[in-house]
Amino acid sequence: MILELDCGNSFIKWRVLAPNGAEASAEGVVGSDVALIESLVAISGLLLTRCRLVSVRAAEETDKLVRALESAFGVEVSCAVSAREMGGVRNGYEEFERLGLDRWLAMLGGFKLASGACLVLDFGTAATADFIGADGEHLGGFICPGMPLMRSQLRTHTRKIRYDDAAAEQAVERLSPGRTTVEAVERGCTLMLRGFVLTQLQLAQSYWGEDFTVFLTGGDADLVVEAVPRARLVPDLVFVGLAMACPLS
Repeated sequence: MILELDCGNSFIKWRVLAPNGAEASAEGVVGSDVALIESLVAISGLLLTRCRLVSVRAAEETDKLVRALESAFGVEVSCAVSAREMGGVRNGYEEFERLGLDRWLAMLGGFKLASGACLVLDFGTAATADFIGADGEHLGGFICPGMPLMRSQLRTHTRKIRYDDAAAEQAVERLSPGRTTVEAVERGCTLMLRGFVLTQLQLAQSYWGEDFTVFLTGGDADLVVEAVPRARLVPDLVFVGLAMACPLS
């Protein structure tokens, strides 16, 4: 069994691939290294043979997790690293090492699935957009606050904004003007994300007309999916790229 990890700023997304490597036999999202180990230990019949991960965390945090996995399961951990070129994609950053690894892997996965020009939109702690031409050239991208950051900033700097996650989820069931604070905040932030998406689509069209694929990924991608009917929603796009960056065969 192969363990795959996407270690973000706020959460760790994990999945265990069945021995054939074709599908996930277990998966989840946790908020800490300890919770990850506990979740894996609780899986009946778990027998990990290999592990690969991508992390945007500090090197010290990533090393600590790697040591914990090696100690708990006796597996060698392969970590994705930056590259100037891979899988037909050429990193467009002037200093390629400074492009976030999660963005890089999502681009690799998107280009592989599209087999042509693509726009990769990822909605996590930050919202990102990356443009990859049909020749694999990364034209660059954009980063702005995602839903968690926008919500956090409003809660931090506005004393009267207080509500829980359940109220937030219910508030975005429709996008009419809010009649409560939670509705106003959640719907306003959602509309900001959708506006971000529409500007990225316009730019992509200026590059490639209609000859490109749009990918939506990340935990909050469902908030914008209605704004992009043509898009492909691929929650595990980073894992597609991770398999390319860390082949274990």
